[in-house]
Order: sequence, then structure tokens, then C-alpha cells
Amino acid sequence: MINTYQTSMAPPPVPPRLSGSHPVLIPGPFPSKGHSKSLVRFIVCVVLLHLFLSIGGFIYLYHNDKMLSFQPPLGKGEEGKIGYRSSEKQETSHKALARMVADGKSALGYLQWDFNHSVLRYIDYYRKSWLTIREPGDYYVYSRVTFSKGHPKLPLVSRVKLRKNDKEVEEKVVMQAYCNLDSGSGSASIPHLCTATQGEVITLEKGNQLGVWVQDPLAVNYEDGATTFGMYKL
Repeated sequence: MINTYQTSMAPPPVPPRLSGSHPVLIPGPFPSKGHSKSLVRFIVCVVLLHLFLSIGGFIYLYHNDKMLSFQPPLGKGEEGKIGYRSSEKQETSHKALARMVADGKSALGYLQWDFNHSVLRYIDYYRKSWLTIREPGDYYVYSRVTFSKGHPKLPLVSRVKLRKNDKEVEEKVVMQAYCNLDSGSGSASIPHLCTATQGEVITLEKGNQLGVWVQDPLAVNYEDGATTFGMYKL
């Protein structure tokens, strides 16, 4: 009799059991869609902020470079109080200037100035009639003298005189102007006035003094702004 329950084929091998020394790798969960969107938005915001800062910095540097490269003309003899790269406002504030208002008095024909209503910057004064130059250079000097009455024999003249310093006796006329006061025409109720105006560029040295001289100080009109004298450095 033949035994049909026996076969020559070997049984399949038993798979090895996993011990505790071999860890089992379990894949982690994928990030959610909401978290990915937040990350992308954050990166986009950082990139845009960096772009805006770069553009703003470029515009600021370009504008600042244009302002620094602006060079208004400076006069000769500048003593270096401001550089050629300074702004226009700084240069103007450091320049010597004077704007004098007459106070109604005079000394030997020279008009005196009201220092309470006048402006002086880097320019000195001497005995209320003379302005003393502190910084040498080219100055624009102007004078406006208004006369309210004429003289029967003397012309209405205004002269700007120069002397080297306060110890110098010799005086030099650097500017002069005349005006005509015709008192024979017009209404008697209207005051007759004329103004002698002059202005010129003058090269001045340190210690030079300038003053305004008139033939008859009593004929000068001393209302506000009618009679002035001044200069400013170019």
C-alpha cells in the first residue's frame, strides 16, 4: 500500500522573529496644508520686505548724493568755515553779512545805526558808524538813503567810504549816488521824497571799515526801512 500523506518536499522556513534590538521605522505624518501655506506666506513677506528696504535705501542714497554734490559758488578768501560739500542752507548760515537800519543820528556826516533792529554776522562795528570786516573776501555792498527835503545849494548825495582800519585817517569813496528832490511840483499835502540807491561788489581785507556819509544828515528820512546799509560775503 502506498502512503499518500508523505511527500519529499520540505516544509517552508519559519520567518525570523523580530527582537527588541531592531527598531521598527514608522513613517511620520506629512505636514498639513495649512502649515505649508503659512510658511510660504512668511517667506514671501520676508522677500517683499527686503525688496522694499533695498529700493528705499537706493532712493535715499541717490537723493543724498545729489544734495552733497550741489556746490553753490563761494567767494574768494573763504576761511574754511564750511566745505565745498556743505548744503546750501549751511553755507548761507555761515556767511558774513550785515543789514543796518539808521537810528536818526549822525557824527560828522556819517550815519549811525540802530543795533537793536540791525543784523550783524561775522562783522564788527566801530563807534556806531563804521562796520569792520572780520573775514577778507569779495562782498556785495549796498546802500539806500532816502531824503525828505532838499538843499538850496548842495546836492543830495550819499557816499560809501572806506578806510583800511580804525587807526587810518585817510578815507576813500568807493560808491556814491545822487537823487533829485523836486519840491516845486505836486501837492503840498504829499511829502516829497527821493532815494539814492547803490550797490557794488568790493574786495575787502580784514580790518577794513565802511561807513555811509551824507552832506546834510537832517535831510535824511529815518522811517523804518527808508535808509539802510549792508553787505554780504559772496
